[in-house]
Amino acid sequence: MAAGHRLNQEAGYITSILIQSRVAAALALRRANFNFQGITMKFGYTIVYVPDVAASLSFFEQAFGFSTRFLHESKTYGELETGDTTLSFAAHELASMNFQTGHVEASSSPKPLGMEVGFVTDDVAAAHAKAVSLGATELSAPTAKPWGQVVSYLRCPDGTLVELCTPVHG
Repeated sequence: MAAGHRLNQEAGYITSILIQSRVAAALALRRANFNFQGITMKFGYTIVYVPDVAASLSFFEQAFGFSTRFLHESKTYGELETGDTTLSFAAHELASMNFQTGHVEASSSPKPLGMEVGFVTDDVAAAHAKAVSLGATELSAPTAKPWGQVVSYLRCPDGTLVELCTPVHG
């Protein structure tokens, strides 16, 4: 009877964990989708326009450890495996097709664009050093912020501004 009771307890514990994980997944999905005046919205992807999509994918693989999810046979569009929100790269020629008045090419701009791509890591210093060793330009060395987060800034060879940071602990 003691063994049966223990099995029932373990089964109850496992069921409890499964229910908790399903509830957490449902809440995460609910948080990921926003409803604004009856329109559901989800942040799906960011596209960075670059001179050489394959080179950008390769750099982000080597420097930050992401793998390529997709590279179109034309080599003008590609995506990285980055979790729920996709980081994509598209060739400047596609931007020219999409924006009739032109666009600012980060790769040609003497200063970084006014937006950044943020990657969270437990070891900012190591990630920063690796990216610099592979061709990124250091804009700001890893620095401890007053709120406890360590942050650095890099500019990738394609001009993308990247923030590396530790998780924010509330």
